[in-house]
Order: sequence, then structure tokens, then C-alpha cells
Amino acid sequence: MRLRKRMLMLVSFVGVLLVLLAAWVAFSATSAQSEDRNQQLLEEGRQTFRYDTFGDEVFWGDTLKLHQAIAGEALGGVGPGVSPNTALSVGLKVDAEALPADLVEQISAGEVNLDDPATTLALLQLNAVVGVTGFFDDTGNLQSIGIQCALCHATVDDSFAPGIGKRLDGWANRDLDVGAIIALSPDLTFFTDHLGVDDATVRQVLNSWGPGKFDAELVLDGKATRPDGSSAATLLPPAFGLSGINLHTWTGWGSVTYWNAYVANVLMHGQGTFYDPRLDNAEQFPLAAKAGFGHITHSPDLVTPKLPGLLYYQLSIDPPPAPDGSFDAEAAARGEELFSGKAQCSTCHVPPLFSEPGHGLHTADEMGIDDFQAMRSPALGYRTAPLAGLWTHMEGGFYHDGRFATLEEVIGHYNVLFSLGLTREEIFDLVEYLKSI
Repeated sequence: MRLRKRMLMLVSFVGVLLVLLAAWVAFSATSAQSEDRNQQLLEEGRQTFRYDTFGDEVFWGDTLKLHQAIAGEALGGVGPGVSPNTALSVGLKVDAEALPADLVEQISAGEVNLDDPATTLALLQLNAVVGVTGFFDDTGNLQSIGIQCALCHATVDDSFAPGIGKRLDGWANRDLDVGAIIALSPDLTFFTDHLGVDDATVRQVLNSWGPGKFDAELVLDGKATRPDGSSAATLLPPAFGLSGINLHTWTGWGSVTYWNAYVANVLMHGQGTFYDPRLDNAEQFPLAAKAGFGHITHSPDLVTPKLPGLLYYQLSIDPPPAPDGSFDAEAAARGEELFSGKAQCSTCHVPPLFSEPGHGLHTADEMGIDDFQAMRSPALGYRTAPLAGLWTHMEGGFYHDGRFATLEEVIGHYNVLFSLGLTREEIFDLVEYLKSI
């Protein structure tokens, strides 16, 4: 009897072990599949962010004929063409890692003519111009041009030369003069028809934006200028540090993935699907309502399948740490105490997100500014912008339109608005802390 009981106990024990082993094997397989899927999404998203045009070459090439201006008359286009030096002067960047070793040596030796549009076309054939893709025929003639997310939301580290280096995905390209680039297009009929103005006016508006700015609402409401007559364009925001952040964009249009869909379909003119009935509001968005921008469909859909991976990759891009020596460490330590204390910054910019968990949106009155840009959004407010990585986009000013030239001016504004009583020394400490985040 005892032997039989022991045998039964042994069999039961072995059975439990087998069940646990099977469960562990199943869990391991599921975990491995999940890791594989995560890696796949990451790689797909990176590819999309850097290289996918979503089919927008139909607009930038076929409609605007921007490729003709880039090539120049001597290479089958129109006008003088765009040389590498001209491209760099308007903020376009070159991915040094896409350049063959022999070309790098030739550039270093001064053997490459950077004032020749033919060199620009050669760089496009190498897929080395960040955020821009050239489409060539079998004989090497430039037939069209398309753009990617990376055009505005990536830059380079200048490790080879100014404007040429390794990619820095997610960084706001505050050197990029988007308007000036679009204004090179030989055919702006789309904009003249859509906005109801002449060609000269369209080019004037585009050239008024300046480096690091873009007007994402112009094609919706036609408001090219603010009430004071200045450009209605806003600063390009970074696309890093978005994990945990709800609202994307300055005025809280929607989540990160919403803005990806909006930009890809409405602004880049990709061939996808987009739905937002808020754009049917003819009083707020007369041009969008007339054009049906809230109800876009294309077949095949070249945008929607890319959105999951694109979001996954964007959320994986952490804010870059501030370089050693770029701020006063002792002052920053004092500033950190002020940030969560006397200055009350953390009331809205809650660490470690440095934005508000949830629906971080405020009225113009709460922020002590005008409501012009807020009224161009369905949300009618301003988002609490994340502060991590602030040191990477110090050019162009602060707030959505760069109205404050320095961080000292930003803090000074709130010092008065909320009667904080911060001294000059305390403002300095806060600035150093903000530079360190």
C-alpha cells in the first residue's frame, strides 16, 4: 500500500511538473513572439519615419512640380536648380551614413562641387537627403519628389560638416525653412485655387514663415497672418519624449497618432484615409469644409497600415540628455527646488513627463496670452508642452509662435502673471534647470 501511494504521489508530482513545464514553454513562446512583434514594429516605424512618402510624390512632384525646381533647367527642370549649398542654407540635412566612403573622401578633399544641382541629384539618388526622396527614371532624370516625417522632425549632429552628419530622429529641425522650399515650386495652382489668392501672394505668405516654422492650419482656415500682421506659422515641435503624453501639437488637436494621420493625409498629401468631422465646421474651417479634408479616402491606402509602427517608433525616442557642461549644475540643483516649489512650474509640467498626465489643455486666459492660435483648433486651447530635451530646440524662441525669445522671458512672463516674486538669481537658476532636463 505504501509503495502504491508513493507511486501515485510521484505520478501526480510528475504530472504537475509537466503542466508547469508546458505552461512555461507556452509563456516563453508567447513572450518571444511578443518581443519579435515589438522589434518588427520598431523597425517598421523607423523605416516609415525616415523614408516613407505615403505616396505624397503625387502632390509634391506631379502637382507642384517641385522636382523641376530642384533639378534646374540644365538637368531637365526649370530655373537655376538647387545646389547642396542652397539646400543646406534652407535647413535641409544630409545623412552622412548614407554617403559612400569614396564620396566622403572627395567631399573632404574639396573635389565635389557643392554649388552644382547635379550634386544634389546625386545625393537624392543615394537617399541621403533627410526627409526627402527623389524618384528617377532609368536614365537618371529626376521625375518626382516626395517628403517624409523626418523632413521637419529630424536633424543631424553636424559631425561631418554643418548640416551633414548622423541622423537625430525626433529633433525639431529649427533650421528648416519649409515655406521657402515650397515657394520654389514652379506650379502653385493648388494653393492659389484653394486659398483664393494670386501666385505672388501665395509665395509671399510661404516666404514669411521663416526657419523652423510651419502653418499647419493655413489650408483649413486661410488665416495667413495674426491680427498684428505677423505670420501665423508656428514652431516645429520635437517628436521625441512623447511616451506618456496625450495631446500632440501646440493646440491639442488630438493624440500623437491622430496628428500622424492628419499630417500624412492633409499636410503631406499622402494617399491614405482620414476622418475628422470637426473639419466640416465651415465657420471655423471654411477651406477644409469646402475641400472635404475631414473625409479623405484613397485606394490603396498608403497611410493607415503605417500608423501603428510609426507611433511605436516615435514613443521609443527618448529625450536626449543635456550635454555635460551645457548648464550650471549647482544652479540647476537650486532651480529644481524652485521648479517644484516657489515657481510652481510642476503644477502643470509634472515630472517626469514634464507635462500634465491626462488632458493637459489650458485657455489663453490661464496662460496670459492671446487666443488666436487656440481658436484655430477644435480644442480651443493650448497644450502644456513637455519640457524634456528643451535644450535641443532653443532656436526660434518659445511658446507655439516663438513670441518669447529666451527662457528668461518665459519665466518673467509667469513671474508677473502669477505674482511669484522670483528674483533675478532665482530666474537664472530656473533657466539652468530647464536646460538640464
